[in-house]
Amino acid sequence: MAKIPDPLALTLDRVLENPPDMAHPVLLAGPTASGKSALALALARAQGRVIVNADALQVYDMWRILSARPDADDCAQVPHYLYGTVTRGQDWSVGHWLRAAAKVLEHHRNAIIVGGTGLYFRALTEGLVEIPPIPTHIRRQADMLRDSQGAEVLLHQLDPQTRTQIDMANPARVQRAWEVLQATGTGLAAWQAQTPPPLLPLSQTTALVMRPDVDWLNERIDSRFATMMEQGALQEARDVLPYWSPHAPWAKAIGAPELIAHLQDQISLSQAQEAATLATRQYAKRQRTWFRNRMKSWTVLDQ
Repeated sequence: MAKIPDPLALTLDRVLENPPDMAHPVLLAGPTASGKSALALALARAQGRVIVNADALQVYDMWRILSARPDADDCAQVPHYLYGTVTRGQDWSVGHWLRAAAKVLEHHRNAIIVGGTGLYFRALTEGLVEIPPIPTHIRRQADMLRDSQGAEVLLHQLDPQTRTQIDMANPARVQRAWEVLQATGTGLAAWQAQTPPPLLPLSQTTALVMRPDVDWLNERIDSRFATMMEQGALQEARDVLPYWSPHAPWAKAIGAPELIAHLQDQISLSQAQEAATLATRQYAKRQRTWFRNRMKSWTVLDQ
């Protein structure tokens, strides 16, 4: 069972001094290892809410340990939805998540939606346009080009409007934009201009974003990955090794590429652990930047 650390206990006390309106869902965003799952569980128990996952890796069934998914004890205390429900061969996207979350919210309007995937929260509160599925042959072509020539070759083929709007430093985002253009003949930016009203406007929620002390967070990251290794993270990586595909969405689990590299005899286990810890710190930094820039109207929970 997740134990709520002392700084989070103080944060919970502050939140409960002015309890979130039970008529509204709670959105709880935070960087990896910030303790948001533990905080969500404590708040759900205090107010009788359910928990909905908004983390793009915790949806996958193969990453119980590496994604820090809530354990059986946590799930026995309050209902948890959209955790570990997606297989590696199953199509999954922001759109799939939004539709699944909508079904949960039909029955649990006061849910706590918790995670670190900013795009999920953005789709939920700002709307998401439905883009036709990408044909397999186009996705394979994109993988081949990215593997052989890098994401830059895909970036140069995008329409100017899309190039100015996407995160050009994110190869996965660049590839997605290229696939959309090739499959539909319309740029991603033009598709996004047709975005419908959001499922859950921000004004109809209690929106909280965690801003932990960086030193405290980095210490948590270091100790948490060591704990993951003790719990069997290497075996999780070994189980997916026969199916490993570095561009697959499920392969983005922090620590997975490094452990796979070790299993493929490319690096030592200690090097894999060090690289995975560094990658987690870097990911947390990117999350903090994203939240700071995109969630300016959210209530900040300092720790």
